[in-house]
Amino acid sequence: MERREDRCRAVVAECSKEAFNSGLDALARALKNWSDSRGGKRAGRPVGFPRFKSRRRTTPTVRFTTGTIRVESDRKHVVLPRLGRLKLHESARKLARRIDNGTARIMSATVRRDGGRWHVSLCVEVERVVPVPARPDSTVGVDIGVKHLAVLSTGELVPNPRHLSSAQRRLRRLARSMSRKTGPDRRTGQRPSNRWQRASARLGRAHARVAHLRRDSLHKLTTRLTREHRAIVVEDLNVAGMLRNRRLARHIADASFGELRRQLTYKTQWNGGRLFIADRWYPSSKTCSGCGAVKTKLALSERTYTCQTCGLTIDRDHNAALNLAALAAEYDTAGSGPVAARGADQKTRVRGQVAVKREPGTATVGQTGTVSPQGETTDRVLTRVH
Repeated sequence: MERREDRCRAVVAECSKEAFNSGLDALARALKNWSDSRGGKRAGRPVGFPRFKSRRRTTPTVRFTTGTIRVESDRKHVVLPRLGRLKLHESARKLARRIDNGTARIMSATVRRDGGRWHVSLCVEVERVVPVPARPDSTVGVDIGVKHLAVLSTGELVPNPRHLSSAQRRLRRLARSMSRKTGPDRRTGQRPSNRWQRASARLGRAHARVAHLRRDSLHKLTTRLTREHRAIVVEDLNVAGMLRNRRLARHIADASFGELRRQLTYKTQWNGGRLFIADRWYPSSKTCSGCGAVKTKLALSERTYTCQTCGLTIDRDHNAALNLAALAAEYDTAGSGPVAARGADQKTRVRGQVAVKREPGTATVGQTGTVSPQGETTDRVLTRVH
């Protein structure tokens, strides 16, 4: 009994207290989310009671909030509690320069293992002036899709890198190689062989490379948009519903629509811009950007939009991006209230009335596509500013 206690004391002495506090903090937040969801204080899907998370199926991570956390003078090493002096793969000269000037202060450090590599993320409090976009009067609509990752209202087509599709052949080969080796079996207590562990590590590194390439391309795109334009308009897509399409689910997940919107949300705040979110039922693809006529039906296979009223022929995604860009001007004109627009994909009750679909040809030629008429058949497009 005494030997067991001595071993426990030795393990606790080797580990930092943050290793235990990180798990307790995650448990406390999970319990709070569950309690708020039951009490109606939390929006979104219902949150269940926290379940046990095995260390074999989760990303090892720990967050240091106390102790010695600093960047060495050579800009190539970082000092963490209990772990000591660690060499960095990337140079930390930019962070060290801010710390030396007194414009930055390290708040915490998070260490995690991903794809066979250890990463450290430093949470830093920085004093800086909010920059102004390069084009302060520019407004851009961004139509997100699978064929092209983004189509801008300026006419620019951002290609979809399709990182997962490009690496699919290699991933399948590595998965087949791992399946031929002796893996773990919890029912019989069988332990995995060394070859299985090496094959599993190779497969994990391949998946991590795909994730890193996707994240890098998204960061480059969102950084460029937020630094250049004052206002950005995107759609509120039902990504969870789109993933139920078994033919497009993998391609939609590879494009990472939700991550693109998340990065735009906080980067517009960093760069002094504004982000507008068009309502989910706003018919951006069905509305003509020239005259404002709304089509009742528009098949997904129709990649070219042809207006039956004014005869406008334009790329489907470019037409949607132009309609999204016009929403920002309507928001500035209407003030802080909701923005109205013609058409609806779903009957929506507005002030006791029901919005119905407008037939093609009901709009006046020459009228702006997203300017709402004063009628009873208008649907409201809600926008949120971040």
